[in-house]
This record gives sequence, C-alpha cells and structure tokens, in this order.
Amino acid sequence: MADPERARKMADRIKVIVAKRLERGLRDPRLGFVTITDVKVTGDLQHASVFYTVYGSIEERTDSAAALKAATGLMRSEVGKNITARLTPSIEFIADGIPENAALIDDLLREAHDRDSATEDSKGTATYAGDADPYKKPRDYDLDDDESDDLDEPDSASTAKH
Repeated sequence: MADPERARKMADRIKVIVAKRLERGLRDPRLGFVTITDVKVTGDLQHASVFYTVYGSIEERTDSAAALKAATGLMRSEVGKNITARLTPSIEFIADGIPENAALIDDLLREAHDRDSATEDSKGTATYAGDADPYKKPRDYDLDDDESDDLDEPDSASTAKH
C-alpha cells in the first residue's frame, strides 16, 4: 500500500495532466465545456477516479460523458507519459454532482428566505393563541378586616360537624 501523501500527490498530478489535455482539445465534437473538479487515486495507485462537471444542458452532459468515455485510453496514455510511476493507473471518468447540488441548495435557501419573509409579514397581525401572559402569578391577598377574620377563625359550619 502506498503512502497516502504519495496518492494525493499523484491525484493532483493526474488532475493537472487531464485538464491540460482537455484544454488542448480532443477531436471529438461531442465534448463540451468540461471542468475537472477532483481526482481520487486508490491506495495502491492502480485506479484513478476523475470527477468532472459539464457546463450546459443535459444533452451536452450526456454527449460529453460519451466523449470522455471514448477518450479514456488516450487520457491514460497521456497520464502514463507524464508521471513517474512504475504502473499507469486505470482511469474512470465520473460526473460530479456539484452543480446540481448547488442549484438544489440555492432553491432551498430561496424557499427558506421566502418563508421567513412571510413570517415577518404576518408578525404584525399575529395574536396570542391563549392568554397574553400564560404564566401563573401569586395572588395578592388584601388583609382587610373582613378577610382577616376569616383567616384566623375556622368556619362555624365546618366546626359544627365535628
């Protein structure tokens, strides 16, 4: 098993090599505007997964995926020429879901902002569901002369029963 640092360095090098080769162009008209986002290399340095995004419609994405799949051998030979490893790793192109995830997150944030605005607008006309102050408060006893007699002496009806 190779050193993880070496695998990371090889992944970075493969990313640069593939990006430069795509920048120079392939002779495939199906290839659209492709961006290499990341490369992962296995611990034994035998396989490289190249993650990419394509700017454009769904049709352009599928066409670019087919073009990259067709160019896998060319890319592997290009990588083999430019790295200093005993074996050239096999290459697999994987479409990265970053743009779709970013669009989904943007939609969710927009929806949350709209809900917050609606809540803020309804705050002015809102009323309490119950009492305005739902907490119990201790009673204030006024110790007037009528009530003080009741507190000191028991009821005559309750004492009569005993």
